[in-house]
Amino acid sequence: MMRRITDNRGKLLLVGGFVLAALNLRPALAGVSPLLPAIMRDLGLSPAGGGAITTVMVACLGLLAPAAPGLATRIGLDRTLLAGLLVLAAGVALRSADGVPTLYCGAALAGTAIAVMNVVMPGLVKQHFPGRIGLFTGLYVSVMVSGAAIASATMVPLAGQVGWRAAAGSATLLALLAAALWWVALTRPAAQDLAATVTAAGRDGRSRSGDPGRRPYAALLRTPATWPVMAFMGLQSLTFYVLLAWLPTVFQAAGLPADEAGYLLGLTNLVQIAAALAVPLHAGRARSQVPHVVVAVLLTIGGYLGVLLAPTTTPWLWMIILGLGQGASIALALLIITLRAPDPASVTALSAVAQSSGYVLAAIGPLAFGLLHELSGGWTVPLLAGLGACALQLASGVLAARPARGQPG
Repeated sequence: MMRRITDNRGKLLLVGGFVLAALNLRPALAGVSPLLPAIMRDLGLSPAGGGAITTVMVACLGLLAPAAPGLATRIGLDRTLLAGLLVLAAGVALRSADGVPTLYCGAALAGTAIAVMNVVMPGLVKQHFPGRIGLFTGLYVSVMVSGAAIASATMVPLAGQVGWRAAAGSATLLALLAAALWWVALTRPAAQDLAATVTAAGRDGRSRSGDPGRRPYAALLRTPATWPVMAFMGLQSLTFYVLLAWLPTVFQAAGLPADEAGYLLGLTNLVQIAAALAVPLHAGRARSQVPHVVVAVLLTIGGYLGVLLAPTTTPWLWMIILGLGQGASIALALLIITLRAPDPASVTALSAVAQSSGYVLAAIGPLAFGLLHELSGGWTVPLLAGLGACALQLASGVLAARPARGQPG
């Protein structure tokens, strides 16, 4: 009985640490935009200089994701997540210190930490919760989206009380709390037994087919099933970040007040939480996720069309439709990565390749959208380009969601 109680406590700590780690994946990124006016005033930055803070972080998400599998091979997935949380805390603290150089260095450090944690989370789901992949994928994605929404909503009021540096630096405490809980969870006997089992399995796998964590990315890229997974992850990131960056501006150009445009963006983010939690629960039990992908992308297309054709007519409806589609799409992209690869090391490698391409596209998307607006003088051409990206997202998603005979990675 005592052993059972101890195991149950260990499992609760493991789940709690995992959820709290997921909550750290977005606040350091989403909390910057609301504070940009104060940051630029205080440090004398131009609009381009202010926007570069977020650009640095998103670029790190894409460019440094491939470093995660090698780190996880050396020290394990659990310790990699712990290291990521500690580096994140250090980066956020440095970003909030005095001076422009520390601002950008801290942003790069925080972006690096988030890049690594993004990659290892699907592998941790495969390692710790192999029988409930859909549940825990939905749980961590919905918590991740919630973290972004909470940070966006609280930064300005908090900065009004304690200043922008303390407000932006508050994510340090959240990262340290998550690191402490995750460390405690890993010291429990149940977690240690699991780690030993996974390590032994990894040694067996290496003896048969080489170290899966050190496989060259060329091997993944030679696997046909990898490419649609990469494309789906990248295109859903692009279609999401484009509207995240420009949606309030599009609504204001259509005649809506600035505060209402902001509320509408908040609404679509809230709806994403529900979709990200619910969809993997059902999709994770299915052999094929094609129907789920089709519905998710069609909802995203419906949201884009609503913004394009009738932005001031029931805009709240378009935002609900868009939020359902985009929340389901990110959850499905991460679920497919976890389901298609056979073991935690392979999941981590596939996650690195897919997320690297995804965030590179995500960084390019808003810039291209803005350039199309500047060249065309309106928002019709950019939104049509977004719809074109949605069509490619649908095609790649259908291919990625089909169960494959040969597993990627």
